[in-house]
Amino acid sequence: MQLRLDALEAHLAKGLAGLYVVYGDEHLLAQEACDRIRVTARAAGFTDRSVFTVERGFDWSSLLGASQSMSLFGDRQLVELRIPSGKPGKEGADALKALAAAVNDDVLTIVTLPRLDAATQKSAWFTALADAGAALKIDPVERAQLPNWVGQRLAAQGQRVAAGEEGRRALAFIAERVEGNLLAAHQEIQKLGLLYPAGSLSFEQVHDAVLNVARYDVFKLNEAMLAGDVGRLSRMLDGLRGEGEAAVLVLWAVVEEVRTLLRIKRGVAAGKPLAMLVRENRVWGPRERLIGPALSRVTEGAMEKALALAARLDRQVKGLSGGTPGNHRNDPPPDPWDGLFELAMTVASPKSAPVPPPRPRAGAGAPGRRPA
Repeated sequence: MQLRLDALEAHLAKGLAGLYVVYGDEHLLAQEACDRIRVTARAAGFTDRSVFTVERGFDWSSLLGASQSMSLFGDRQLVELRIPSGKPGKEGADALKALAAAVNDDVLTIVTLPRLDAATQKSAWFTALADAGAALKIDPVERAQLPNWVGQRLAAQGQRVAAGEEGRRALAFIAERVEGNLLAAHQEIQKLGLLYPAGSLSFEQVHDAVLNVARYDVFKLNEAMLAGDVGRLSRMLDGLRGEGEAAVLVLWAVVEEVRTLLRIKRGVAAGKPLAMLVRENRVWGPRERLIGPALSRVTEGAMEKALALAARLDRQVKGLSGGTPGNHRNDPPPDPWDGLFELAMTVASPKSAPVPPPRPRAGAGAPGRRPA
């Protein structure tokens, strides 16, 4: 049985299933879902808890033994199985099918997994687990949905932002500061609950309380590029630089997106269906929805020029060469981070590339920031 996260509370109120599979990469939401199942399980008498984590050389027989043995004190058992890789292997797949077939009223099992691709979700072991209990998919909260998510969390602790534009600005401010990090957003929301009483929060209260807790993710640059969100792109590059991220890693992430766009652009020109090209190039999640508008902005020639710029930047960030002002019109900027912005702009805003618009340098000279 597939179960939506927003339906978990109603499901638990009706009674527990014998087995739960919780899978997805949004760790905060997965942890909260497991906590809610555990609380309900303890109230139902499942007080003897065993936890197994699958690592190299894991003994699957120990899991099956625990799920089939009775507690020494006659308590009902809660067995938790964590598979961080999402790949149990052949022996593990057989053990999981046996586990699903052995569900009984005195043992409740929670299996946690990361995000799974479509093929894994159709595998025999996963299907057996889902059929034996409830499979709970934890979808990420996309950035566009984050302000509403923050508002719902505030409401759950008896708070709300001011009505109208001021409230929307406050929610957007929190979303921008946490940059998609739900755990950080959760902590900031809890802090607001500690600092202020129940009721309405002004923008000034939110602004004063919320720290810039963004942990910029180099791979989310791709989303900002494809969306054409120049402001977010600039903030993320400055944030990555300030956090000491290696320029060569950022360059690799940007170049991979340029190469993907070029392959898909050429495939579409050759008459291949876009949906097939998206699958072949492993474009998933938010990127899948953004790839179409991005393709309409860029040209094959522009992507080829972007790769030529990337080759020069690669030599520059590795210390093999660098651009010198006035030396050659095709040289990258003297600062490699400006070159990275220029490269990303060939996708985000081709009309502005290759000369990027002026932007604030959040990392320059700021205390505690490490230069690239």
